[in-house]
Amino acid sequence: MNILVTGGAGFIGSHTCLALLEQGYEVVVVDSFINSNKKSLDGVIEILKFNKTIKNIPLEIIKADIRNEKLLDKLFLGYKKSGKPINAVIHFAGLKSVKESILNPLNYWDVNVNGSITLLRVMDRYKCKRIVFSSSATIYGYSNKKSFNENSEIKPINPYGTTKVAIEQFLNDVYLSNPKEWGIANLRYFNPIGAHPSGLIGEAPLGVPSNIFPYLTQVAAGKINKLNIFGNDWPTKDGTAIRDYIHVMDLAEGHISALQKLNENKIMTVNLGTGFGTSVLELVNTFERVNNIKIPIEFTSRRQGDCCRVVADNTLAISSLGWSPKRYLEEMCLDGWKWQSLNPKGY
Repeated sequence: MNILVTGGAGFIGSHTCLALLEQGYEVVVVDSFINSNKKSLDGVIEILKFNKTIKNIPLEIIKADIRNEKLLDKLFLGYKKSGKPINAVIHFAGLKSVKESILNPLNYWDVNVNGSITLLRVMDRYKCKRIVFSSSATIYGYSNKKSFNENSEIKPINPYGTTKVAIEQFLNDVYLSNPKEWGIANLRYFNPIGAHPSGLIGEAPLGVPSNIFPYLTQVAAGKINKLNIFGNDWPTKDGTAIRDYIHVMDLAEGHISALQKLNENKIMTVNLGTGFGTSVLELVNTFERVNNIKIPIEFTSRRQGDCCRVVADNTLAISSLGWSPKRYLEEMCLDGWKWQSLNPKGY
């Protein structure tokens, strides 16, 4: 199968491209490189060459914005004429900073929502009716529940999350327009961290990281003085907030499992997480222990919009996808630090 991966040079996208190629898929990446780097895909090629898993790596990389309908049309048409039409899409492309989305919702709705509409319009035109969408656990509202399942209340607290809800609803409407032809998977991620164990690809945010794990690794590398922990007065065993951290390679493999299920012509929405809650202090302590490194921390006040506990109920993913996370927190911390150590400046 020939798979189009939008945003394929990003953190999760690059690891998913690697997993796809290792499984024998042909991959076409469309990425604007606004908040990613083509070198991530060079790393994918290097891993495959080193492992000697594929002789001729079927990967094409195209710099483009998914809002450019003419370019997408030309791309789909070209592959159709070549006899290798695009069979399915994994859709990562989009903006993802919560803080930035609050400051510039116009841009987030334009890129994330309009981009998705343009993509689906071209897919429909070329009878490409399989899509795996990169959604997010940020769409869930506040809750005191032990974990979120797919039927938990949808109540995003920022424009980024709202755009994800809008795209999920849009995809549902598209599916209902022709359920005998469309296959759609909405994958709601929790907290992807870590890196490929080779250390050749990983997370390389531009500027100061907004997520805790790359911030933590940059503190460990001495690039940032200390790790600010937002609140030590949460109603948890150590006072710090609890999250569900999942290894990026487990997440990548979840996309392939979802892709394979789309042959059944259905729509599905599943959480991708481990189902285990880890406090911020537990994450820091584990990172310190497995990497033998000390992380200076400072407790500060809670951030507006933060939740106490965000953990996946991943029962549906395990039962419906035939997938389950295999990698533990220790492995996430080892792999993430290896990437940072080998690539102190990112890509």
